[in-house]
Amino acid sequence: MPQRPDPERAAWASAAVRRSAAATNLLVAGRAVRVLGGDPRDAAALAGLLTALGARVAADDEPVDQLWCLGDPDESTAAVERAADRPRGATLVVVDAGRYAPAVDEDAFGPVAPARPGVLAVPALSDDVFLVSTGREPEHDPAAAARIRWARRSMPVSRALTADLRDDGLLRGTRVLVAMVLEPKTAVLSLLLRDAGADVVVYAHADETDDAVAAVLREAGLPVHASSTASLAEQHALALAALDTRPHVLLDDGSHLIRLTHQERPDLLPTMLGAAEETTSGLRPLRVMAERGTLGIPVVAVNDARTKTVPDNRYGTGQSTVFATLDLVDGLPSGAHRVRPGGTAVVAGYGPVGEGVAQVLAALGLRVTVADVDPVRALQARLAGHAVAPLVDAVRGADLVVSASGVPDTIDHAVLRACAAGAVVSVAGGVDREVALVDAATAGAVRAAEASHVERLTWPDGHQVVVLAGGNGVNTSAAEGNPVEVMDLSFAVQLGAVRMLLERGDELERAVVPVDPAVDEATARAALAAWGSRHAPPLRPAAQPADREPDVRTHRFGDPS
Repeated sequence: MPQRPDPERAAWASAAVRRSAAATNLLVAGRAVRVLGGDPRDAAALAGLLTALGARVAADDEPVDQLWCLGDPDESTAAVERAADRPRGATLVVVDAGRYAPAVDEDAFGPVAPARPGVLAVPALSDDVFLVSTGREPEHDPAAAARIRWARRSMPVSRALTADLRDDGLLRGTRVLVAMVLEPKTAVLSLLLRDAGADVVVYAHADETDDAVAAVLREAGLPVHASSTASLAEQHALALAALDTRPHVLLDDGSHLIRLTHQERPDLLPTMLGAAEETTSGLRPLRVMAERGTLGIPVVAVNDARTKTVPDNRYGTGQSTVFATLDLVDGLPSGAHRVRPGGTAVVAGYGPVGEGVAQVLAALGLRVTVADVDPVRALQARLAGHAVAPLVDAVRGADLVVSASGVPDTIDHAVLRACAAGAVVSVAGGVDREVALVDAATAGAVRAAEASHVERLTWPDGHQVVVLAGGNGVNTSAAEGNPVEVMDLSFAVQLGAVRMLLERGDELERAVVPVDPAVDEATARAALAAWGSRHAPPLRPAAQPADREPDVRTHRFGDPS
């Protein structure tokens, strides 16, 4: 069993990987990487962390997606120039992860230009090579147009599917309402739909709105009903205004606008082809409505597609939630919280999101305990190497508590009171009231801001915990959401759902309907091709003569005839 790096080295590797991810908004899992030079112990710690997060160390003669440079700049220059010889469109991210001094000479490749905040392009070398430095302080320039361009180049599957929709002419004259977290990837989806012929309208909740991105979409001519400063009443008005554009197709995240349509604009339902919902928590109430016979349109369960649930919920949300949480914690004084390298973490809920969160926390060296009321999921967590305990017991000694259930009152008042003093509470994804802040306030607890997206909750008896992002999804409220490649797949499934609704929405049952298996297969094939991987064609049963029934007899004991 490989020896764990010392805490200081592990903390350095964690910060380096998180800074690179924050700069690029790219996924670690699934990428071919190479670590070059530096102290062998640093290189081993970094390579170990990258592989624990799902990356793969490439063979010496294999192309890489990420080149991590730790040592001599001259050695790095030669390696970058070799790696730059690659197929057009295959992105190479060069990460200067020098621990004590720069490991990449940025001037060696000719003039550089900002590709997005924290990322430099080197056009004299290649249009597909980009430089990132983990030693450079994170940039807070909104640079929305640049971030949208960056996202677009990393969303080949969505680009291909919208091109097919455009060529087929299916979207002409179709009004599509995009009601999702408003950040660069959603902007790309909205613009791709517009370019494919749709009339696109955008809505987002205040805590999920990037105002700079909204401004870019407005400049592009799209109606955007969103503001990060909108009050609850103003958000309600913005949502109704978006619905009053009378969309034919609604792409939702949390099913809030689908439900609002039924509650306050039921007259729209007869003219709608349907909707698509991409979250577990959003599908739950829709299934109840379908069982009651009150769901008035078909809703495609995008969340349940295999190419959404595994890449997005597990790998995407796992990475983005944990990285955003620890980035916020790193900005606090060390005495302001309990979180430390090698400490303890509790994950509430062990569905696909909880699996991903637990995996990333463990990869970063934290000891994870899982709490799930479903005994099968609790058993899965135990078999994955995590401790298992009831939530109220698990949190008593935990440094970090992450709710990954998507269920209201998961972190109820009793759990908050049971948390260790100074524990950090964070939410992955999130639904309304997932953390019982209202109940805490009723019991006399006071919320006090300590930093951006960080509050301390203190009770009259002095007990206190740190709550991130107001109890909302930390990855979307306090960071840039899931990695670009992951959202490319999720949006590709959304586009497959759009095609389903356009081609046969009138035939679909007024219920929660599954994504066509062909959509999953096409999305996965396109993603593998975009990532430079080949896969075996699906196995088909041997041809059966039309006039002969399949032989289902056992041949284990000889020829049955």
